[in-house]
Amino acid sequence: MSFFDDTRLDDPAALEAADHLLRRLAMAGARVRAELEASEEALSKLESDGFRPRAVVAAGRDARLVRAVLEPVCPVPFLAWPGPGLPGWAGPLDLVVVLGGAAEDTEAVSAAAEAVRRGCGLMVAAPEDSPVAIASAGLRHAIRLPSQSDDQLAAAVAVLQALHQMELGPEVDHKAVAALLDDVAIQCSPNNDVASNPAKELALVLADALPLVWGGSVLAARAARRVVEALRLASGRPALAADAGHLLPVLNQPPRDLFADPFDKPEELRPALIILDDGVDEAGVAEQRQKLESKAEAHDVRVHIIRQAEGTDVARYAALTQQGRYAAAYLGIGLGRYGMATVDDPVGSGNPSEDPAW
Repeated sequence: MSFFDDTRLDDPAALEAADHLLRRLAMAGARVRAELEASEEALSKLESDGFRPRAVVAAGRDARLVRAVLEPVCPVPFLAWPGPGLPGWAGPLDLVVVLGGAAEDTEAVSAAAEAVRRGCGLMVAAPEDSPVAIASAGLRHAIRLPSQSDDQLAAAVAVLQALHQMELGPEVDHKAVAALLDDVAIQCSPNNDVASNPAKELALVLADALPLVWGGSVLAARAARRVVEALRLASGRPALAADAGHLLPVLNQPPRDLFADPFDKPEELRPALIILDDGVDEAGVAEQRQKLESKAEAHDVRVHIIRQAEGTDVARYAALTQQGRYAAAYLGIGLGRYGMATVDDPVGSGNPSEDPAW
């Protein structure tokens, strides 16, 4: 097991070695702005003419994020389809939304090609020369949002903006999303030391712990899954994002031995409960949270809360996810896993194969 060295978090050499990872995180807000700017022409032509599709089917990267935002308010049935292909009933009366990256994504390509074959309405968010864009080229009237990066969130924001203009989803306010991502980048900057950096603080909490990440709302739960993906890549350790019913049994831990030698059995890591609080004030969410916190306190499990209650739904989701990804980057730096050319990118490469939620 790798040992966590907290001095690396403020060591200029260690941070410089991981600059490419931290810089990518810092530019998240800029990527959202670039995505919407590139899609401006396509979005300007979009408006609701009173016609609504029978149903909306989303496929490809972060289709479940689109579902989490749309499902509560979408006036027509909505389905996030993991692929391949499309559900058997999808046809010309339905709208298919495909989010694809620059890399090969068999399921997304299959969904786009099938939408063309069946004559479905089609919206594609993908780089112009990507496999998904090429597969959708046969449909003349498809809505094409040209992605400028391989950033899943930025592409999803552009799609959500398009669906809002078609009166199928809520207002997104991409400027608010980008602004909150900028705020997170400032707060979690490597130039801020451990005492004033919430991401480095969380990395210290997780230095000798197995993360259990919980979000009470639909979007916070989705953010929890994204954070866990980054933590697994950063640490090489197990990490779990789940609902309260699945996490409560894991909190049944034996009492901590205050006199145990921490170097005697270093592989025995205790869980730490990370709560993603997006400000959703619902009775069911509050009840589940109270159960988790009470159980954690009773079994001497550390609890750490990441709170983001300001902004739109998507902006809060983005900020929570980004704080978790920054913490994952610092965890990887502290464990000595990042800063070398051979390690994986803790913020995600955009490859759907890295997403265990599918």
